[in-house]
Amino acid sequence: MKLGVSTASYFPLLHVEEAFDKVASLGADACEVFFETHSQYCDEFAKVLIDAIDKAKKIHEFDIHSIHSLTNQFEPDLFSLGTRAVADARQTFNNILSVGQKLGAKYYTFHGATILKKTSRANMNFDRIARIYNELHEIAKGYNIEFCYENVHWTYYHFPEFIDELIPRCPKLSTVLDIKQAAQAGYSYKDFLKKMGNRVRTVHVCDIKEDGTTAIPGRGNIDFVELFKVLLDMGFDGSVLMEVYSKDYKEFDDLKESYDYLKVALDKAKK
Repeated sequence: MKLGVSTASYFPLLHVEEAFDKVASLGADACEVFFETHSQYCDEFAKVLIDAIDKAKKIHEFDIHSIHSLTNQFEPDLFSLGTRAVADARQTFNNILSVGQKLGAKYYTFHGATILKKTSRANMNFDRIARIYNELHEIAKGYNIEFCYENVHWTYYHFPEFIDELIPRCPKLSTVLDIKQAAQAGYSYKDFLKKMGNRVRTVHVCDIKEDGTTAIPGRGNIDFVELFKVLLDMGFDGSVLMEVYSKDYKEFDDLKESYDYLKVALDKAKK
């Protein structure tokens, strides 16, 4: 298991290429690259990122674990009934994967279709959802990247049983656990993790306060020692990535304090 951080933690205070020095300064061993906008989905920007990453690695070596895009820019259109919308979305998807491959990313973090209108679970077309997932999985595989579905409270995957319907239809299903999103959906992260099992590749962490609002790790009520013990007991060998909102800290030094808190929690869990 590796401990790391998503560059989303610095959004929008820093552009993604400006965040890698901060990632290295934390002592992070893994990083998720969070893309901000369409102009970054190209070879030219890949070169900008590679230069910034190489520079940051002189401070501290870290892996590019995964890539993550600003979901609503195109991912919902991957599920569109409009063939042109799907074609455009898939082109964007391929462009991002191409950049990710150049960065050496292993995984793609996927949110998928959003719930803009009331959609009952009973009305979800799981055959269609699974078919699209399998197609996207194969596209990503062509770039040597594993496609991973993340639980998010405002998307299709907002309840633990969602993947009960997908697993029989998607034998290669991989997942991302977001403990913040689980709480915002009204569940314990354990409810999702129980269903994900050995399919989870990435865990996104922040903290949750008593009133349900978010915080950086160490400033809320999440027992991270327990979380790490649960992950270790199940044999998790992916990356746990700090993914926090910039509104939840005042200085970048706050993130260093929070990351060190997670390191101590992980050490305690290993004992």
